[in-house]
Amino acid sequence: MNPEPFLQLDRVIHEKGRLAIVSLLAASARLAFTEIRDTLDMTDGNVMAHLRTLHEAGYVAATKSFEEGRAQTTYALTATGRKAFTAYIDLLEQIVRQTKEK
Repeated sequence: MNPEPFLQLDRVIHEKGRLAIVSLLAASARLAFTEIRDTLDMTDGNVMAHLRTLHEAGYVAATKSFEEGRAQTTYALTATGRKAFTAYIDLLEQIVRQTKEK
């Protein structure tokens, strides 16, 4: 088995919580912080830490607005984030194909 695909997995995305967030955002144009938190059943602090890491990598963008007099922050994948997620999925598919070839 070729270990190279394993070594190429994006460590920013690969962590379980961040993978869940990126997968969720890949399926949606934009989601509110509370939607991400509630859908993934994560704590505020955990979601915030993962979003911060994804934001620093340039994978997600945040938009702040006011709705019904309340501040709301929404998140979306950036073009860079979508490209990184696609590359990540492609590598996973390559790994799966390798295991099936044995």
